[in-house]
Amino acid sequence: GLNGKAVLPMVLGLGCVTMATVTTRILETRRDRLLAILLLALAIPCSAQLGVVMGMLAGVSFSATLIWFSVVLAVLFGVGWIAARLIPGQRSTFLVELPPLRLPLVSNIVVKTGARLEWYMKEVVPFFLAGTFLVFLLDKVGVLTWLAGFGQPLVTGWLGLPPEAGVAFLMGFLRRDFGATGLFVLASQGLLSPLQIVVAMVTITIFIPCIAAVMMIARERGWLTALAMVALIFPLAFLVGGIVRIALSAAGWAA
Repeated sequence: GLNGKAVLPMVLGLGCVTMATVTTRILETRRDRLLAILLLALAIPCSAQLGVVMGMLAGVSFSATLIWFSVVLAVLFGVGWIAARLIPGQRSTFLVELPPLRLPLVSNIVVKTGARLEWYMKEVVPFFLAGTFLVFLLDKVGVLTWLAGFGQPLVTGWLGLPPEAGVAFLMGFLRRDFGATGLFVLASQGLLSPLQIVVAMVTITIFIPCIAAVMMIARERGWLTALAMVALIFPLAFLVGGIVRIALSAAGWAA
């Protein structure tokens, strides 16, 4: 339900979802911006997370990578298809005026690149610093361990993962790359089987984006929209992860 301009924030989301959320401003209508932000938050992994995910899946098998890619893509298109019909508004047309093609001036490139870097440092980096400080604070006061124990029945019972994975998912909300790295540590210690790795990677990819991205969504669209997206994505990630575990177990998949 989006036009071609939405490709730009989607591709940028593979670098940083927080920054890509801001670039949805190029879309003309509120409907298009809301839909693009939802898809970014849902199933577009940032570069830090994607590197860890692909590295872990490559260590299992090609079929594991294919399963992960197919599930994430199906969720992306499935939720996008439904959301495009539920979010009110009309699909905007794709009209772009082609600028005159000239050789770029090095001075212009340097000035504009510097201006965008300055904007990024001021707009986005503070959210990353806040998220990192929150991770440190919650870990020091023991809240992370308490929350991990609270969600243990869901992690161990429904997803079939070891209890330590609960902390990784919590870290994934505070910083996406921290969550993927936590699961990588578990796998390197031999605590995750090939089936568990696939389930964990599917779940952490669809999982809520990092707190910096959530704060940016709230800044762009309001806290009500941000909390509504969190309320949708959080249970959906665990639902899909559990379904993948059941389906692969029933099929006797073993990498």
